Amino acid sequence: MSSFQNNSLTFKNQSFYIGIDVHKKQWTICVISMNLVLKKYVTIDPTPDTLLKFMQRRYPDGNYYAVYEAGFSGFWAARELNQIGINCIVTHPADIPTKQKERLNKNDRVDSNKLARSLSNGDLEAIYIPKKTAEEYRSLNRYRFQTVKDQTRLKNRIKSKLHYFGITMPLQFQEKRWSGQFINWLLSLEFDTKFAQFAFNDLIKQLVEARKRLTEILKIMRTMSKEVVCFSLIAPILLTVPGIGFITAMTLLTEIIDMNRFKTLENLAAYVGLIPSIQSSDEKEINLGISNRRNKYLRTMLVEAAWIAVKKDPALTMKFANLYRRMNKNKAIIRIAKILLSRIRYVWKNQKPYINAVIA
Repeated sequence: MSSFQNNSLTFKNQSFYIGIDVHKKQWTICVISMNLVLKKYVTIDPTPDTLLKFMQRRYPDGNYYAVYEAGFSGFWAARELNQIGINCIVTHPADIPTKQKERLNKNDRVDSNKLARSLSNGDLEAIYIPKKTAEEYRSLNRYRFQTVKDQTRLKNRIKSKLHYFGITMPLQFQEKRWSGQFINWLLSLEFDTKFAQFAFNDLIKQLVEARKRLTEILKIMRTMSKEVVCFSLIAPILLTVPGIGFITAMTLLTEIIDMNRFKTLENLAAYVGLIPSIQSSDEKEINLGISNRRNKYLRTMLVEAAWIAVKKDPALTMKFANLYRRMNKNKAIIRIAKILLSRIRYVWKNQKPYINAVIA
């Protein structure tokens, strides 16, 4: 029997919702339309073009909507899918409605199905998809963050090695800053065997290399702050805010990218992670403390900046004193950090320098 193909097949004005479980070697997709699961647990090559060909071959002329979880794969797929005609959003994994059975039986099939179902029901909130250039600017700042973590690990390994062999640091070197003199003292230490000597000296070598790398990264970041127009305009204004240094300013610029995407201060504070987690039932309300959901690059820096700001700005000093009378200092500083974030938002949006001692 010869096969028959209907060339007049068309799904014009019909919507198809595609849940994509993204992996490095393959994508698992689920397709839903009119509340019917049309395709389930289909694996395709991990490229936007492959997905488009799959949909056009089976459901030509349809309106295609897709979603996948934010994660290791970044936003490149969403940008390309939107360019070729598939309306794609990226959503936070924690925001996806999940049934108990789906929690207990998590796999690619379940994940793609719940994504497609939630998208078709309109239950998903899209997160911001930055432009490729903005992601590249961000990658440099995050690389610096990772390099600092690597340097800290190396320092901890060296201190652990000293403690393990019972070597006490001289009093003049017992401080947080690792000076050149301290590095030279470390290199002067002698072990009984060449094997331990090599292991210890190699740790010092890695630390010196990491320090040089951080210096180079900082130079490149300063170049970026001058050559990228949006950074060159906003960075000097952010530096007028007490507690905000060059690294914090560049972290704010590369992580937030566009301040106008946050309609309110609460939206911005939620993104940074400076809002409380609240549970309420009837008339009972429980404050669980600061939210675990945060931008890990911003929250810590803003809290550190708040500690400096309360010493420099009299208005913030007074506010901190009032808060400290009714709560411990750690809770008080979180509220100061939110006030500082509000002022950062103001100077950024209005492109006006910060003014000390203004009481809001």
